[in-house]
Amino acid sequence: MKAELQLAGVPHGALSAAEAGPADKRTVVGYGFWIFLLSDFVMFAALFAAYTVLSRATAGGPSGAQLFNQSAVAIETGCLLLSSFTCGLMSIAADTRRRGAFYLAALVTMLLGAAFLGLEVREFAGMIAEGAGPQRSAFLSSFFALVGCHGAHVAVGLAWLALMMVQVAARGFADNVMRRLLCFALFWHALDIVWVWLFTVVYLMGVRA
Repeated sequence: MKAELQLAGVPHGALSAAEAGPADKRTVVGYGFWIFLLSDFVMFAALFAAYTVLSRATAGGPSGAQLFNQSAVAIETGCLLLSSFTCGLMSIAADTRRRGAFYLAALVTMLLGAAFLGLEVREFAGMIAEGAGPQRSAFLSSFFALVGCHGAHVAVGLAWLALMMVQVAARGFADNVMRRLLCFALFWHALDIVWVWLFTVVYLMGVRA
């Protein structure tokens, strides 16, 4: 039908979705990965709900206002948001097949993500050293579960980015590599979205409380 319509002089853009056939593989992969990300958002939503319910259940222990270091958290936030910008530059460099610019942007993204993760681990270690570990109260259990889950995602993202740099070195910007880079970029930007909510709900509102 598609070929017949084109032979009849019907432009490709005028074809309906059914007549034009399936989308290209890059679009299908991106759509499928968005579905995965939505399932991840559902998990984070459950963790956010648990934290909101338990945020005042300190059992006589320290609260967020006593534990959170706003200066360190602001630096963490800056590192992660800036890494999202450099991740975008990395995607542009890959689309234009500029390997040097790709590696530079990927390396900066990795360093910023590692800095974020290092600051988060330092925060956790400091809280545990003060006796404010996840077993101290329901509030701290929900805090470590929510923030720790996000940190685990960042660690997976860093390992994924390292693997993508190796694949670009070995295979260049082949179609399958570009699709994986697209999925990584979606994943990394999604982590930034989650962190903005986490920063607002946990740290800003926690200090006000």
